[in-house]
Amino acid sequence: MVRCAWVDLTKPDYVAYHDEEWGVPQLDDNKLFEALCLEGAQAGLSWYTILKKREGYREAFSQFSLIDVASYCESDIERLLSDTRIVRHEGKVRSVVSNAHACLRCASELGSFREFISNTWAGCLGTERYEIFSGRMKKAGFKFVGPKILESFAQAVGLVNDHSQECFRYPIINALIKE
Repeated sequence: MVRCAWVDLTKPDYVAYHDEEWGVPQLDDNKLFEALCLEGAQAGLSWYTILKKREGYREAFSQFSLIDVASYCESDIERLLSDTRIVRHEGKVRSVVSNAHACLRCASELGSFREFISNTWAGCLGTERYEIFSGRMKKAGFKFVGPKILESFAQAVGLVNDHSQECFRYPIINALIKE
């Protein structure tokens, strides 16, 4: 079975992530929020580092419930900054709370965070597509949403199909994106 070259076949959890999750179009607002937060947490680190900490992130950030995370106060930030299950970078931690507020604001305007992502992604074409996407997200109030982070986000949540054409998942994801 041919997979994307980046998959480390010695890591079963990495293989499972590739085979079952990566690139599948995501429609759930809380799952989109989780993906955005985890991609931001990855900045400067490997995805595998974040994948290994994902359960800790879920527990620390109320299963990425937008409403719950948006209610966090300074004492919650302090708690998170001492939580060894996550990357304890203050800017990254604060961005999760800030982004929860931005998600809810955008969802209230368009009906869902997914609709906001779809509208924001629409028209992001060509070699500058991730710079455009990043600029639009920043304008809407999101933090830790640079072009590289949003490229990884778009790949993870099925905005694009970046599986190699030889990968067994490529045609499966293509079919899901076209639905």
